[in-house]
Amino acid sequence: MHADEQAVRALLATWIGAVNAGDLNHLLTLMTDDAVFLCPGQPPFGKEGFPKGFTEGHRLYQLRCTSEIEELYLIDDLAYTVCRDTLTLTPREGGETMILAGNRLTIYRKQADGRWLLARDAHTLT
Repeated sequence: MHADEQAVRALLATWIGAVNAGDLNHLLTLMTDDAVFLCPGQPPFGKEGFPKGFTEGHRLYQLRCTSEIEELYLIDDLAYTVCRDTLTLTPREGGETMILAGNRLTIYRKQADGRWLLARDAHTLT
């Protein structure tokens, strides 16, 4: 496996681990400053809009995300993955657990220092 492919796979695993841990500060270091997120039923938002939704989600729910890579392609300093994701949301104040599932397309950009960061992310979790 090519070193860049390993790095992208490691970034995705680190991302999912930080999501599950509720580690917003770590997530912010894993995305480019111009990152864009596309989520069903919402207008696109950037890195500056990420903390609000993430924090609110973790306040209301215990989250458990899994992500399985179905495709991974590298093109020079860009890479993309298509993943099958499952998100389990357990209300912190009681109630029924919800399970969302769908696909995610993520674009990563290699930085001048060799690190890969998330640059664009779109999902169909419903």
